[in-house]
Amino acid sequence: MSAAFIHLLPLPADARYAVRVQVGACYEDPALPLAFESYLYLRPAHLNLQRHAGPRLSFYLEDQAAGRTVAQLHAGGVADTAYSPWQAPFGSVQLAAEAVSAPVLADFLRAAGQELAARGLAHVQLRGYPFAYDPAASTLLAEVLPRLGYRVRQAELNNHLPLTASFEARLHPSERRRLHKCRRHGFHFEQEPPYLLPLAYEFLARCRQEKGQELSLALERLQELFRLFPREHFLFSVRDAQGEWAALTVAIQVSGQVLYNFYPASPLAYNAFSPVVLLNEGLHAFGQASGLRLLDLGTSTLPGGLNQSLLQFKRHLGGVPSLRLTYEK
Repeated sequence: MSAAFIHLLPLPADARYAVRVQVGACYEDPALPLAFESYLYLRPAHLNLQRHAGPRLSFYLEDQAAGRTVAQLHAGGVADTAYSPWQAPFGSVQLAAEAVSAPVLADFLRAAGQELAARGLAHVQLRGYPFAYDPAASTLLAEVLPRLGYRVRQAELNNHLPLTASFEARLHPSERRRLHKCRRHGFHFEQEPPYLLPLAYEFLARCRQEKGQELSLALERLQELFRLFPREHFLFSVRDAQGEWAALTVAIQVSGQVLYNFYPASPLAYNAFSPVVLLNEGLHAFGQASGLRLLDLGTSTLPGGLNQSLLQFKRHLGGVPSLRLTYEK
C-alpha cells in the first residue's frame, strides 16, 4: 500500500521551507531529492523491514526554493509512543547541517511533534547516531532538542577508528604484540561468502553463549538483510593456520563514509591470540580500500550497563570516543 500524503506545512521560521508528512502501511522515498546520502537504516527499503503493527510516519523537511529535502525523520508508532527507530541501531533526525538553521530545525521538530501528538503519540523517543558520523548535525540537534523539551534518556560512549590513519600505529603495545603473534602463527583475514551465514551464525551464537550473551537478530533476519542489501552487508573472518575460524564478524556499510563492525566474536579458546585485533586490522584495510572515512566499533553498553573490559579493548585498538545520545519527550 502506498503511503498516504497528509499535508505540506510551511514553516514560520522561513517560508521557503515546508514539512511533508507521509503516513501509511509502508515508508516511501521523499518527493524531493535528498541533500545528503541517507544512512542505511533511514532508507525506506530498510525501514520497511522494521515490522510492527502501528502507524509508520515520515517527516521530510523540504527546501522548496532549492528543490531538495534537507532533513528527514522516520518514526513507528506503538501504543502512545513514537520510536525512531523501531528496530535498528539508530534512527532520529538526519539533516544537511549546512542547509538548516537552528530556528528551521526547531520548527521542523515542532511540526513533527504536533502531528505525532494529534495521532495519539504523545511520547517520542529518538535514538541518535554517533556524533562522529556527522559532528555538525549532532551538535545542532543537541542544541535544539533540549529547547523543545527533550531530555537525554541515555548517553553512551561510541568508539571508532579513523581510516585516514595507520591501524597498527594506533594500537596499544599489548594489542600490537597479539597482532604479531597471530601473524607468526599463520592466522589470516578473509572475506567469507554469504552462503556460509548459517555456519557463521552458529559460530557467533556459541561465542556469545560463552559470555552469557545472545545475538539480537535471528538467522532468518540476518539472511534477509544480506539478500536485500548485498552491497552493504559483509561476512569477514580470521582463520588460524589450520583454516579454522578464530574470529568472525558481520560488517555493515552504513553509508559511503562508515563501516560498522556489527557482530565481532571469537571463542574463549583463542583468547591468548586475541584474533579480533587481526579482524579489525582487516576491516580497517577493507574500509580504506573502499574509500570510507571511519570504522565504527560501536558502544560498550550491555543490558546490565557499561562493559568496562570491552571499552578498554576498544581504546587499546586506538578507538576514538564520541557521544551517542538517545532523547525522549
